[in-house]
Amino acid sequence: MDTHVRTRCSWAKGAWLILVAWGLLSPRTFAQSVSLAPYNVVWTTQSANSGESMPCGGGDIGLNVWVEKGDLLLYVSRSGTFDENNALLKLGRLRLHLNPNPFTPGYRFRQELHLQEGYVRVTGQRGGQVVQIIIWVDVFRPVVHLDLTSHQPLIARLSYENWRTQDRLLAVNEGAATSYKTLPNLPIVQRRDQVAFMGNVLHFYHRNQDSTVFDYTVKQQGLTALKDSLWNPLHQLTFGGDLRGTAMIADGSTIGVYQNTPFTGWHLKSRRPTRSTQISLVLHQQQTPTLADWQRGLEHQRKQADQVAKTARSQSQAWWHQFWNRSYIVIQPDKADSSAIPWQIGRNYQLFRYMLGCNAYGSYPTKFNGGLFTYDPVWVKPELAFSPDFRAWGGGTFTAQNQRLVYWPLLKSGDVDLMKPQFEFYRRTLPTAEQRSRFYWGHGGACFSEQLENFGLPQAFEYLANQYVFKTQRPPTYDKGVEFNNWLAYTWDTVLEFCLMILDAERFSGQDIAPYLPLIDSSVRFFDEHYQQAQRQRSTKSLDEQGHFVLYPGSAAETYKTTYNAITTVAGLRAVLSRLLALSDRYIPASKRSYYEAMLSRVPPIPTRIMQGHRTLAPAQAWERINNVEIPQLYPVFPYNLYGLGKPDFELALNTWQYDSEAAKVKDYVGWKQDNIFCARLGLTNEAARLTEQKLGNSARRFPAFWGPGFDWTPDHNWGGSGMIGLQEMLMQTDGRTIQLLPAWPRTWDVVFRLHAPYQTVVEGRVVNGKLEQLRVSPPERARDVVLPGN
Repeated sequence: MDTHVRTRCSWAKGAWLILVAWGLLSPRTFAQSVSLAPYNVVWTTQSANSGESMPCGGGDIGLNVWVEKGDLLLYVSRSGTFDENNALLKLGRLRLHLNPNPFTPGYRFRQELHLQEGYVRVTGQRGGQVVQIIIWVDVFRPVVHLDLTSHQPLIARLSYENWRTQDRLLAVNEGAATSYKTLPNLPIVQRRDQVAFMGNVLHFYHRNQDSTVFDYTVKQQGLTALKDSLWNPLHQLTFGGDLRGTAMIADGSTIGVYQNTPFTGWHLKSRRPTRSTQISLVLHQQQTPTLADWQRGLEHQRKQADQVAKTARSQSQAWWHQFWNRSYIVIQPDKADSSAIPWQIGRNYQLFRYMLGCNAYGSYPTKFNGGLFTYDPVWVKPELAFSPDFRAWGGGTFTAQNQRLVYWPLLKSGDVDLMKPQFEFYRRTLPTAEQRSRFYWGHGGACFSEQLENFGLPQAFEYLANQYVFKTQRPPTYDKGVEFNNWLAYTWDTVLEFCLMILDAERFSGQDIAPYLPLIDSSVRFFDEHYQQAQRQRSTKSLDEQGHFVLYPGSAAETYKTTYNAITTVAGLRAVLSRLLALSDRYIPASKRSYYEAMLSRVPPIPTRIMQGHRTLAPAQAWERINNVEIPQLYPVFPYNLYGLGKPDFELALNTWQYDSEAAKVKDYVGWKQDNIFCARLGLTNEAARLTEQKLGNSARRFPAFWGPGFDWTPDHNWGGSGMIGLQEMLMQTDGRTIQLLPAWPRTWDVVFRLHAPYQTVVEGRVVNGKLEQLRVSPPERARDVVLPGN
C-alpha cells in the first residue's frame, strides 16, 4: 500500500510520511462500529413531572416520555402542526394506566432510552411479574406505537388528553408562542380541536379557519396586492389522527388538570385482562379543500400502517442502525464514567444527534427553540404557567441566526439527508422573497429578512417591534421593505450562510444541488442589485471609488447596526461567490460564471481595525450602535472559513479573539454562543475544551441533553448544535481538499471517531493519550490530503 499522509510539521517542510509505517492504516484492527449501549439513558425512579421527560421519536415525530405517579405519559409532537396563529401545537398527551399497576411501590422500575434502535423501554417488575412497555415511532410512516407485554393478565386504560377543547383567549405573554407574539390590543384566540369516538377508535383533528396570521401579516406589510400569489402554508391545513388498541373499547371521558392546564381525557380500555396490547396512534396532516379530503388521507395512512404492521419496527430499527453507523464521536471509550465531563460530552453529543434524527423527514426544519421536545413551560420558567403548546420565539417563525447552528453539524456527521427540510424551507419561500424585492424596491433578487415566517414574510410583531417596545410610531417615509426593529433592520445576509451550507452539502456528499441554485443565485443577486440601486440614489455612481459595493445601511448580525460594509455580508458574499465559481460547468454556465466573477470583484475587502495595538477583524467599516451580544467580527472564521489554521493572515483572526475588547465583553458558552467553535478553528485547545465542557456537559435537567433555556427555550437546540459543531472542529477541520486532524484536541481525551469530510470522504480514527493510534480514510487516496499534528 502506498497511501501517504502529511503531518502539519512535515507538510510545512514538504516531506512525506508513510501511514503504513506508522501502523495507522490497519483494517484488521480498526473497529468499524461502536456500541452505544453505554450511552443509553437509564432511570430507576419515576419522574416528578413532564420537565423530567425523555425524548423518543422518528421520521418527523417527537415524544416526551415519562412515568409519573404510576402512569406512563407521552406528549406527541410533529413537524408542521401550525394553527391559525402559527403556534406549533402538540397533538395531545397520552396516559396509560395499568391494573394491577406495575409502577407502584414494591416494584422495580426502569426506564431506558435505547439509542441504537431508537426506542424507549419502561419496565416494572416484582418477583415473577414483569410488565414491559416499548415506545417507538415508525421512521417511514407517521405512527406512534406502544407495545405492552405482561407475564400476568392486566387491564390497560389508555387516555387521550386534550387541553384545546374550547376556543380560548390567550394571555398576553402566552402570545409569544404565536406569530402575533405580544401585539398590543390584539386578542389572540386559540381555536378548539375536534375529538370524538368513532366506534372504538378515537378520532381527533385541528382544522385551520380561513383567516390566519398569514392574512394579518400580508395586510400589515402592505402586500395585499400580491396576496393571491404568495405561498400560504396555513390555509386549509388540518392535522390530527386516530388512536386505537388491540381489544380495547371506548370507555367515556373525564376532565382534569395537569400542572396548570385543564384538559379532557377520552378513554380506551381493555375488553378483558390481557398479557399483550398493541396501541397505535396514526397521524396525518395536509392542506385540503375539505375536511372529507383530509379524512380520506388519514384512512390511507391507517391502511398503510396496517399493511406493514409486521415489518415496520424492524425497518425502523434498521434505519437507526445505519444512522448510527454513519458517524460517531466516543470520548473515553474504555473509561465509561458518567461523572467525568469528557465522557458526558461524548454521550451528550450522541443524545442530541438522536434528537435531530427524530425529525429526519420533517416537512419543516427542526426548531431551534425546543425542536419536537418541549414540555409544560412552568418547568422551564415558573412564571410562565401556560399550556404545553407554549414555547418562546414562536412556532412557525424560523430565526436563521439560530437555525443555522442546528444544521451545520450535519455535514460532518454524515447526515446531509437530514438537511433537506431546512433547504426546502428557503426554496419554498424563494418566490415570496423575490416578490418582496420587486414590490418594495423594483429590482430583482430575493430579500430574506430575519425572524422569517414559514410563509416567507417577517414576523408581524418584529416587523413593527420599535413601535411596540419603544412606543415610537413608524414614520410614513420609513422603507416598507425594512423591519422597524432595532435588532433586525437590514439583517438580510443570514441566507448567505444557508447558501454556503447547500454548497457544502454538494461538496461533502455529492448531492445534486441543481434545485437550489436559483435560490443561491437570487440571494446573492439581491445584494448586487439592491445596494447598487441604493448608492445611485445617494450618488451619481453605483459603486465606490475602488469599484466596490457600498453596503449601507446594513447589519453585522443583530449586534452592530446601521453598518457600512458589515463583515458578515462581505465575508458571506466572498465565501458564497467563490464557492459558486468552484462548481463545475454542469452547474454554472459561462454566462453565470462571468456574472459571479464580476460580482465578486465588486465585494469590498474584509474590514479591519486596530485593537490594543493589534490589527484585528472589524465588525464593519463603520456602524451606528451596538445592539446585542454576538461576535460577528469572527464570522469570517466560522461559518465562512476565510481565516483559520493554515490559511493566510491567521494572526488577524487570532488577534481578534485575543485583543478585541468589545468581543471580550460578550464571550460565553450559553445558548447560541459560538465561542467554542471560534476557539477550535483557531487551534486554541485549552479554551475550546473548557467551552465545550460547558456546552456539552450535563444540562440542569433530568435528561442530560435538555439544555436551556439560554436565550431561547428548553431544550435549546442551537445550544446543542453549536456544541456539536465545536466538538467536531476540535477533532477535524476541512478546507478544500485538506483534512486537518486533532487541530484542537486535548491530549487527555481518548476518542474513537468516524466523521465525514468533503468529496464523499469518511475519516475514522482512534486517539489514545494524545496520539493517533489508528486511522482509516475512505476512499484511500484521500489519505494523501490528511494533515496530522506535529510530533
